[in-house]
Amino acid sequence: MISFAVVTCIKIAVLLAALMTAAAYLVLVERWIAAWVQDRLGPNRVGIPLTNIRIFGLGQPIADGLKLIFKEEFVPGHVDRILYNVAPVVTFVAAVAVYAVVPLGAVDLGISGWAPVDLTVVPAFDAALIFLFAANGAAVYGIILAGWSSNNKYSLFGAMRGAAQLIAYEIPLSLALIALACYAGTLRIDEIVLQQAESGVWNIVLHPLAFVVFFVAATAEAGRLPFDLPETEQELVGGFHTEYSGMRLMTFLVSEFLHMITAAVVIVLLFLGGWHLWFLTGSEPVAGIGGAIIRIVVFVAKVLAVVFFFMWMRWSWPRFRFDQLMTLAWKPLISWGIVQVTILVVWYAWWEPLVVSQGWSSLPVLALINWVTFILTWVITAAIAQPHYDNSPRRDLVRLAQGVPEGSPYMESPTVQPCDA
Repeated sequence: MISFAVVTCIKIAVLLAALMTAAAYLVLVERWIAAWVQDRLGPNRVGIPLTNIRIFGLGQPIADGLKLIFKEEFVPGHVDRILYNVAPVVTFVAAVAVYAVVPLGAVDLGISGWAPVDLTVVPAFDAALIFLFAANGAAVYGIILAGWSSNNKYSLFGAMRGAAQLIAYEIPLSLALIALACYAGTLRIDEIVLQQAESGVWNIVLHPLAFVVFFVAATAEAGRLPFDLPETEQELVGGFHTEYSGMRLMTFLVSEFLHMITAAVVIVLLFLGGWHLWFLTGSEPVAGIGGAIIRIVVFVAKVLAVVFFFMWMRWSWPRFRFDQLMTLAWKPLISWGIVQVTILVVWYAWWEPLVVSQGWSSLPVLALINWVTFILTWVITAAIAQPHYDNSPRRDLVRLAQGVPEGSPYMESPTVQPCDA
């Protein structure tokens, strides 16, 4: 019998190898998707060194990695060296730690005397949702450390933006998680996935409003366009990692892609059934070797589909203004999250006992209530919210930046230069 420590180390090694390979090649995939969206050719020439074998450009991530590894590790003289070196480590650890509680089911190896092997690094973790939320939120410390230690205004502005963005969007994210935990009655992610598999109904069908809130908040937490304000190159050069180069910069870039993969993984686990697929994976907690392989393939396919949507969204939508970004978090998303939690509280306090007493099935009734709530919330928000399609500079902010008195006719003059703000 292999000891628990050895099995855990093997899981961690396989997980890290898979994550690093995925991060490297998803960069290539994103460049291909960008080329497809922009109707041009993407990377397709780098193949096996010293040969003419191009293999569709699959050698590009290896070439990029080697370039960053051998690049000069230049550290500016004005930085706080200790915090400067700690920041990328904190960001990377926060990005990787989430995967300790990602469940892929258990596999029976068919060896006599061996118990089924749980494919989760930390199996049966009773506070998995809380750990996931805490580990994901810890990335803000790396961003703040990078911006502060760089002793650079662009870096500091990027760090302040990143901290404000992450803190703001953690609130609707937590509300969506609270709603899901209330429905599932557990904080264990493996049990949430198993509930979806056993019922055959994924949470995206039962809780569409929670899904929309979680998806938008997770996209913002990952810093993907149109939410990449902490490192917007047109305004802040490189944002919080402006002063970084070489391996330290690569650590930040890899962590950014890992956050995107993390968002996709969590969305798949909580709302898209995890490893479950009808008529293919079964719903048993433990599968054989063949069934476990099928479950892993299904899970990876779902994650890649969500990642593809993230990439497609990046190259299709323009970037928000920062005030629009914060308004989206503090007004509609938090309100929607509160509505979803309230609906579930009312459901369990009054409506579910009434439905059960009538002899009806509670699942379709709950789904109907949630869908009606989702549609009404969307319609009411669209009716009362101001339109956000105008991306021109706000004149009130321009007036404050240029020191022009309120009501001054100067603000109506074409000589006002919004770009000076």
